[in-house]
Amino acid sequence: MGRVSVKPFFTWAAVLGSIFVAFDPFSLSPIAGEKDFKVLTSLQPSLEVLASIPRDEKNILKNAEIVYGGQVFGPESVLFDSRGRGPYSGVADGRVVRWEGPEKGWVEFATVVSNRTEICNPTNPPTANLKYEHVCGRPLGLRFNKHGELFICDAYFGLLKVGPEGGLAEVLTNEAEGEKLAFTNDLDIDDDGTIYFTDSSTKHPRSKFFYSMLESEDTGRFLKYDPKTKDTTVLIKKLQFPNGVTISKDHSFIVIAETRVGRLIRYWLKGPKAGTWEHFVWLPGFPDNVRTNEEGDFWVALHCKRNVIDRLMNGFPGVKQAFLKLPLSPNILYSIFAGKPHGTALKVSSEGKILQVVEDRKGESAKLLSEVEEHNGKLWMGSVVLPHLAVIDKP
Repeated sequence: MGRVSVKPFFTWAAVLGSIFVAFDPFSLSPIAGEKDFKVLTSLQPSLEVLASIPRDEKNILKNAEIVYGGQVFGPESVLFDSRGRGPYSGVADGRVVRWEGPEKGWVEFATVVSNRTEICNPTNPPTANLKYEHVCGRPLGLRFNKHGELFICDAYFGLLKVGPEGGLAEVLTNEAEGEKLAFTNDLDIDDDGTIYFTDSSTKHPRSKFFYSMLESEDTGRFLKYDPKTKDTTVLIKKLQFPNGVTISKDHSFIVIAETRVGRLIRYWLKGPKAGTWEHFVWLPGFPDNVRTNEEGDFWVALHCKRNVIDRLMNGFPGVKQAFLKLPLSPNILYSIFAGKPHGTALKVSSEGKILQVVEDRKGESAKLLSEVEEHNGKLWMGSVVLPHLAVIDKP
């Protein structure tokens, strides 16, 4: 009796599996129902460039102290006012809060909507509020101007402002060129009051930020708001998740974090290149906010390091599109593409040279960083997805 070949079985299994992946008939994939989801490619540095970026052999961030833990969720931006009060931060329940010592703790400073209902109330323990962010607001980037007014990038409600004593913030702008600001993210303020800010995506809201990263879509914009004319102007289009914004110490250019690409770009405000932009620095991971210190250097917070799987699939968008039709949960996809927590911050010079890298390679203390603010000899580190801040003496 002859041997039965199993080759046809495997052939048909492969064909049926391919059909299942291609059509996702039971809508089990994480991108099922996502309209016009199409994976694009991103620029990425060569392996030689990545190998040239210094590492932190001392693992300095492992020694960071976790502070104010378990009281608020997702303090992304960290800042202090001219009187030294703070830190201030925007948190997941839609408030901007200020630390007022161990007895009072975090106290509400500002809100971005007038109709806060019970669904916006902080929880104990604090949690992410993705389901109701579009109702309660989600303050991200924060900056004070020289008059003590606080300017807020709210992911859903646009660019807002509140006075030195806080309260309900007013909307300054929520659209540009007839298109709604769908994911207002970070800002900085020039000496003349002009506000420069990012709109990370006009396709996906913040609650679906990971979809924007998976897709590598390029609807992000860099904009400016003129408080005198109240005009909002788009300065750069077709960016892949523009994020942090900071003005150089001499106010000649602006540094913008393009998160999906994993780099900093430079937009010139003055000089022969004014009004143009260029590549500035490749990074070993995906940046969130960028902040200028007193010396004129830039602290860059990395949400996560570059991942081998992400790098490989970035070169094969069709393969990645098919992979995303597998019945995998968003949490599993995040672990695949983002990898293990690995706290990293970099100090970059105004010439674009990486001066210092500080890390917590195992994510034991500092991880998933969203901002590094240098203040009074310390580095204050926020995280948009954790319930605490981390702080360490300036290395």
